[in-house]
Formats: sequence, C-alpha cells, structure tokens
Amino acid sequence: MSNRAETNDFMQSGRAVIVGASLAGLRAAEALRREGFAGQLTLVGDEPYKPYDRPALSKQVLAGRLPVEHTTLARFQRLDATWKLGLAATRLDLAQRQVQLSDGQHVEFDRLLIATGARARPWQNAQEAALDGVFSVRGRDDATQLRHHLAAGPRRVLVVGGGFIGGEVASVCRELGLPVTSTERGPTPLYSSLGSTIGAIVAGLQVQHGVDLRCGVTVLRLEGDAHGRLQRAYLSDGQMLDVDVAVIALGALQNTEWLSGSGLAIVARGVACDAYCRALDEHNVALDTVFAAGDVANWPHPFTPGQRVTVEHWGNAIEQAETAVHTMLHGVASSHVYKHMPSFWSSQFGVNIKSVGLPDLGDEVMITQGSVEEHRFVAVYGHAGRMVAAVAFNAGRSLEGYQGFIEAGAAYPPALSASDQPESISSQIAGFPGPRSRVAHA
Repeated sequence: MSNRAETNDFMQSGRAVIVGASLAGLRAAEALRREGFAGQLTLVGDEPYKPYDRPALSKQVLAGRLPVEHTTLARFQRLDATWKLGLAATRLDLAQRQVQLSDGQHVEFDRLLIATGARARPWQNAQEAALDGVFSVRGRDDATQLRHHLAAGPRRVLVVGGGFIGGEVASVCRELGLPVTSTERGPTPLYSSLGSTIGAIVAGLQVQHGVDLRCGVTVLRLEGDAHGRLQRAYLSDGQMLDVDVAVIALGALQNTEWLSGSGLAIVARGVACDAYCRALDEHNVALDTVFAAGDVANWPHPFTPGQRVTVEHWGNAIEQAETAVHTMLHGVASSHVYKHMPSFWSSQFGVNIKSVGLPDLGDEVMITQGSVEEHRFVAVYGHAGRMVAAVAFNAGRSLEGYQGFIEAGAAYPPALSASDQPESISSQIAGFPGPRSRVAHA
C-alpha cells in the first residue's frame, strides 16, 4: 500500500490513541478532528477529570478567587471520542500497537500520541511526604486540599523550592496574610529559570512583601506529631521552624516510567523526538506511528544546535500537539520543523513576569528598558553575541518586538535607543547553574 493510500485509510477508519488527557492531549484531539480524521479516537488520562487548566491552580484557585471546578478547559471542536479517565497507561507494546491500562485493558492503535506530561517531584522521604499538611501543587486534588489548609489559617507555611510554582504559592500566602518561609538551594529564587542576576530582583520583591526567604538553604527533615500532622521542619542552616503546611515545589519529573522496555528512546527529560514530533526508538530512528507533545517531549530546538530541550510551557503544549497531529496525518514531507519560540508568564507579588525565548541559554543579561526599582522593566539575555531571550516585569507589551529580534538572531548587546532606556546600561553575568540540561519551566 502506498503512503498516500495508507494515510487516507488511517484518516477514514484508523485508530488514534492519545495517552494524556490534559492540555496537549485535548488540543491534539481537536486538531485531529479539525484536520479531517474520521476514525476511532481514544483519550486516556490517569485523573478522573476532563482536561483542566493547571496554571490557575497555583494562582487563582489557591487564593480562593476561582473554584477548582471552573478550571475545566474550553473545547473548540466536537471530538466524538472515547474517554478512559482515571486509568493510567502502564505499558506500551510497539510490536502489537497496544497500550496497556492500569485496569488490565488493552487499547489498540494505528497512531499514538504520548502526552503524559510531568508530575511534581516528590519529597525525598515518603513517610514525611505522607504527613497531613505536606503538599505539592500539580493537580486539581492537590490544589483543593492545599486551599482548604490555607483557609484554615496555619501558623506558618513552608515553601520548599524557589521556582515559579514556589514563588506563586508564597505570593498567595502573603496575599492571604499568612506567615511564609521559602527555602531555595540556590543563591536566589528562579536561579535555574532566570539566573541569579534577575533572581536577585525577585528575592528583593519577596522580602519586600514579607516572605522569610532563605537562599542557600535546604530542608533536611519534616516532623509530624503523634497524629501524623506536620508540626516542624529542620533546615540546613541549623534552624527549626514550627510549620503547619509545607508545599514541596522542587520541579517536575516527566511521566515516562510506563514506557520502560517499550523500545522508545527515553531520556532524562522525556521522550526523545525528532524535529517533527515523531518519537525516536532506542536506535534513534524516527517512528511514523508514535509521536509526543507537551511537557513529556524532548526535541532538538533550532536555538540549541547539538542539544535537546524540554519545554514545560502552556503555549508549547498547544503548538507541539498541533504539529504532532499534522505530521501524524500528512507525513514529514508535508510538515514543518517544529521551532516553537518558548514563552511563559507568572503572576506573583503584584508583578506580572513574562518571558520569551530560552533565558537559560544566556551567559549575559542586561536591563534595556524601564526601572528595576519600580519593578517595571525589560531584560535581555545574550549568548555568543546574539539575543536568546527577554523577560519583562510588568512590561509584557514590549516583548512582541523582542521576540522578532530573538527569532532573527539579533546582536547582543542590542542597540535599541528606547525612550525609557536606563541611563547606565551594562551587561552582567546571567548567573545560571551549570552544567545544566535545557528545560524551560512554566
């Protein structure tokens, strides 16, 4: 059968299976129907809920401004799909083209999209993690339970980890008038995401809003009372804190365990793909039957020659899902290399932080517009004489122009001559940890 005939046959009567019923999975399903796929469509998700908006969990839901039930994602396409929710995929059999589920079912496919995303990195001690009052923020149930504990007015909240989720949780706690201590292993918050130079600005913002910030400090142990309720934490600086709630915000782990032994190339940050979102097998051969998208996909980005990236961003989940579907339906010859320009946003302590590009590629950074003191500015990251990223604090409208510069590989440092350019402009060391893998965090 010719490739065109095989494609037409799949479009009309094929079996498409999407493992992962979150943002990437939903938008992929919509793209399949929108592009004319008329076959059987099955979505598998390990949570019992229809796809919902995760970024809202650590912001509006925790603050009590949005009921968790209202985070369900809007649908823009009739799916006519079979939903298998509350069931985890446990094994992939490539030879038989089957996905085994946690209840023993087998789902057969002609084309498979892996969109299993990532989960919160767990606390190092399982017994301590099970204490009442210890949480992560990844799913609806996490947010619901944590919101309940915050509303009860704990004596002190401990946030373990100074990334974006940790910062957003700390911000909500201060908004609710709760005492909060935040610990970060690195020298500043957002050390891995924005570097220590911009991270120092974030540190000042947190302290200004009453966060007890402990950088260069880790949590050694969590301790509960006789009833299994969290009551204190022991820190690496020798101090002990009385805390009722601890939020573990130590980053994410890609959900790839179920693919062990499948024959796919699984790397530290997800499923290895080619530039068209086709999954690679263990011999680095791209498959025409298996694809990956979203937080679980690891692919060669044009901005990182010789390296691979995993992008844990909302926008990437949508665009990569649509690209994977287009390749799935039409083949590489009719597709384009996936070169999504990463972007993200975070709202914390009254500041809207937006970024475009890959900041952690940068060796240098400089403030090009606005005022750091007023927390309204734009900073540009450079590497090897070209711009690779820009971040804006309460100045998101400026980023569109910077994105064009970044995509064009414009020179760094830039010569902008902006009206709100600081009087003294100098390039500084960006201050990222190294060596590091390329992971862009939401």
